[in-house]
Amino acid sequence: MSKQNKNKTIIRKKNIFKSILKGFLIFLFLTLFLPALLFLYFIKDLPRPEKFDEGLIPQSTKIYDRTGEMLLYEIAGEEKRTVIKLSALPDYLPKALIATEDKSFYIHSGFDLKGIARALLYDLKLQKITQGASTISQQLIRSYFLTQNRTLKRKTRELLLTLELERRYSKEQIMEWYLNLIPLGGNLYGVETASQQFFNQPAASLSLAQAATLVALIQSPTRLSPYGQNIDDLLKRKDFVLDNMVKIDFLTKEECEIAKKEKLVFQEKENTFKAPHFVMFVKDYLETKYTKEYLQRAGLKVITTLDYSLQVKAERVIKEGVEASKYANTNNGALIALNPKTGELLAMVGSKDYFAQSLPLGCVSGKDCLFDPQVNTTLSLRQPGSAFKPFVYSLALSEGFTPQTYLWDAFTEFNYNCSGNGLQSKDRYNQDCYHPHNYDGLFIGQITLKNALAQSRNVPAVKVLYLAGLKNALEWVKKFGISTLKGEENYGLALVLGGGEVKLLEMTLGYSVFANDGVKSSLNFIQEIQDGDGRILEKMQVKRVKIMPQEIARQINDMLSDNVARAPMFGWNSPLFLGDNIQAAVKTGTTQEYKDAWTIGYTPTLVVGTWAGNNNNTSMTRASASIAAPLWKNFILQALDQIKTEPFIAPQKTYTGKSVLDGSFLGNHSLLYYLNKDNPTGSGTSQADSQFANWEAGVQNWLSWY
Repeated sequence: MSKQNKNKTIIRKKNIFKSILKGFLIFLFLTLFLPALLFLYFIKDLPRPEKFDEGLIPQSTKIYDRTGEMLLYEIAGEEKRTVIKLSALPDYLPKALIATEDKSFYIHSGFDLKGIARALLYDLKLQKITQGASTISQQLIRSYFLTQNRTLKRKTRELLLTLELERRYSKEQIMEWYLNLIPLGGNLYGVETASQQFFNQPAASLSLAQAATLVALIQSPTRLSPYGQNIDDLLKRKDFVLDNMVKIDFLTKEECEIAKKEKLVFQEKENTFKAPHFVMFVKDYLETKYTKEYLQRAGLKVITTLDYSLQVKAERVIKEGVEASKYANTNNGALIALNPKTGELLAMVGSKDYFAQSLPLGCVSGKDCLFDPQVNTTLSLRQPGSAFKPFVYSLALSEGFTPQTYLWDAFTEFNYNCSGNGLQSKDRYNQDCYHPHNYDGLFIGQITLKNALAQSRNVPAVKVLYLAGLKNALEWVKKFGISTLKGEENYGLALVLGGGEVKLLEMTLGYSVFANDGVKSSLNFIQEIQDGDGRILEKMQVKRVKIMPQEIARQINDMLSDNVARAPMFGWNSPLFLGDNIQAAVKTGTTQEYKDAWTIGYTPTLVVGTWAGNNNNTSMTRASASIAAPLWKNFILQALDQIKTEPFIAPQKTYTGKSVLDGSFLGNHSLLYYLNKDNPTGSGTSQADSQFANWEAGVQNWLSWY
């Protein structure tokens, strides 16, 4: 062989080797490297199936009444869900799902090869991905981790995640997650939430027909909704589910026919937002402590202190009472009910109807509405009128005055720069003169502190505040939980007549101190908070603080519950009198120009506060003064049908050893003539006091008139 031919042979062999090597490398690339690259591409940023096992399935936070059974409200994001264990469900529910959605669920390893092949052939014909053959595991992965886009990348990622899911977890766990995650219409997710919504019962109690109906919804939750126009299609789909169960021997034909004949009753689509103002009050607290985002997914169970039966009664009383009071230009009302021993908030009504329309139409909420339905008036700043008086009287009693101490109810000018005859409107410094009048326009002379408070006489009340001290009074009421009053420079003696702005909730809680023998219990509106696993996060703890000696509280109780003492002003059968068998202490309050009407009253086991008025401070008519009391009476009588009450413990007779404090008449002089107001049980007088001259003038004028 020539040298030239040998070279050609060598070159040819080298080319063959190169071709083989090239082919081998291409083969390796196609069979190893390319799949590896594709695998890395598809798994890039792939979610971890462990997320299922980390408790990240979002659940609604639920707010319940005090029984833990009446659902008041759910705090949810886009998905309203309550997780339930598979073991708690009837076995025919997962069987219905398997028969309809994935007959080989317990056989395959995540996907159905026959189904995929069938779908693939169909898709190749159309040259696009249209048909699915999704198993329960694939649907779970798709609904929780991936988009619904029908792309090759998404489908591949779905298969990879499904295989990993099946490798890590049991079929039972996968089934449980699916039944809790599946969308079933609107923002309803999971069989427990859907069961409560559609059938008003837990999923654990579903009948076979009801279970088949929920499975039927999976195909098209919106189109087949029980609240839509395609109820017949839903029922047909339900029967289809039952027939499928028969085909794979999950049911007998007889069981199937019985289930088909069952008449399904769907709960009306109602507003599940109960006790709305109370719920929003609780929700604000929860969002401040836990954040809104956490509550929407944490699945907390919040058991409140609300007594739902009392709440329903309270809402009805306020709505009907206010509607019946339109003649007095009264457009709104509110109510608070508390347990004075524990501070538990039992009922809260912030307006006559949370869901009603504002009045007048077109008004701006928070500005000019007579009736502002979603404003919680129990938390609004309002003037309390004479309902403020018991706090000031209790302070005076704590400083040494007694219920039998006499004061003069006579015309009195309290601006010492104005003359005592009432002829001036302003003093020489251009400050207003101040000479309050009583509600009935009369002055009745000497009257005990007990009768003055019981009859709500204004002039004696202003004198009591002066004797007790304005600064002392402001500090005193803070102990009761009144938090909204400012410094003494903002008020005068009119404070005792309700010149400061307070909240109905805090006022009612303040009255509970009297009902509870001088002990203030902290406000409590949550009994317990559990996390999604039942662990207790919060539990109610009643914090008690002694505000005053029990004898002073009992004296106030006696002053406010004595129907004989109040009768000269209110009559024998006023709405403040609950009958001979129920002893209740109660105080009304009406503000100037009739902008607010209050009544707060209590027994040793229940405190109730009511308010009537207009949100924008528009005046009511004079007749409005008698509106809040019937609201109070109507509710408290109903409430005491279910809350056992007891009589007040009578106070002991108080003796200071000083006659003017212990009930002696004052003769021809004011109380300042006989004692030192800053140390009433000690020695000295207040004859040099700036108020002395005008108080004396009032006494002399009264004596000259009568």
